[in-house]
Order: sequence, then C-alpha cells, then structure tokens
Amino acid sequence: MSDTEPAITINGHALTTAQAMTVRVALGSFLWDLKTHGLGDDEHGRHMTEGYQRALVEVIRLMHPGDAA
Repeated sequence: MSDTEPAITINGHALTTAQAMTVRVALGSFLWDLKTHGLGDDEHGRHMTEGYQRALVEVIRLMHPGDAA
C-alpha cells in the first residue's frame, strides 16, 4: 500500500492502492455533491444530507488525518 493512500480492508480483503484511491475519490465526490446539491429541500432530505456529510467527513479524516475535509 502506498504512503499516500489509506489501507482499506473490506470483509477481510485488503484493497490495492488503486482500489483505495477509487474509494477515497468516490467519498470526496459524494461529499462535494451533497454540499452542492443536497438530497432535497424537505426536512427528510436536509437531515439525510447532514447525516451523510457528517459521516463522510469522519471517514475522510480517518483516511487522511492531516487533511481538512
């Protein structure tokens, strides 16, 4: 595993550097999309958006502790 990509294991299977990079980029892209578009203007959509954003930031910080999300 590269020093720049996180070590990610799913169901006991360690991802390759390319797979870990794909997960990292996908999470960042999803966070950007939520910040830009959200999941709806109703109460449920706002709550879902906030919850996903919070969880994404937590995961991204675990993947790269020195980077701000």
